[in-house]
Amino acid sequence: MKRRIVIKIGSNVLTRKDGKLDVTRVSAIVDQVAWLRRHDIEVILVSSGAVACGRRELTVDHSLDSVEQRQLFSAVGQVKLVGLYYDLFREFGIHIGQVLTMKENFQPGEQYRNQQACMTVMLENDVLPIVNENDTVSVTELMFTDNDELSGLIAQMMQAETLILLSNIDGIYDGHPDNLTSKIIPRVEPNTDLSQYIKEEKSAFGRGGMHSKYTTAQKVQKTGIRVIIANGERENILVDLIENKQNVPHTEFIPYGID
Repeated sequence: MKRRIVIKIGSNVLTRKDGKLDVTRVSAIVDQVAWLRRHDIEVILVSSGAVACGRRELTVDHSLDSVEQRQLFSAVGQVKLVGLYYDLFREFGIHIGQVLTMKENFQPGEQYRNQQACMTVMLENDVLPIVNENDTVSVTELMFTDNDELSGLIAQMMQAETLILLSNIDGIYDGHPDNLTSKIIPRVEPNTDLSQYIKEEKSAFGRGGMHSKYTTAQKVQKTGIRVIIANGERENILVDLIENKQNVPHTEFIPYGID
């Protein structure tokens, strides 16, 4: 039976410092996902980056409020982002499918079952689901906190073995990441409180930050799913987490029920 993992890629991993899409980084991640699939690992990709793509694609000569900006840039950027994924995965003969979702779809009921069935049939037919929030309509208090939360819900819905949250730092530290005396926390057992090490800071181009990753990891850990926070800017990070995990900086949340 194939292993199933959910990989969440944050905006800060996919964009350069100027906010433009980092095509080289996206290509490297696609290469690694292709490697995972060749090694009998099913992958569901939760990808940020649509708003950042759209913001750099359009020049708007009049003011837009925050809702209008999000709707406009995500609508334009999602096309560009998925188009890039399509071209890159096609080089490996991998078919992709887009899944745009909203928080209300995760309430028990028909929409939940339909969404679950959609991704199940995609995986059964060797199609790689690429998931993002539908930002064109999710503009109220019903939005996900960020794609960390979304990826956690997807991992639970699809009964994944592991959730990998790719950020632009190596994991959770016991101090400020820029402090040379700070050390990464490699293993987090169930019921471990790390809140003293977490600051509620948002990332430069996304809605999340380490606080949201920690919150998501705690929730998902309790459902029996392993969670790994790692640096998506590190070369070959996904392959190394599978083949050489002990030598790669990361923070791993051990699921309940696992010794």
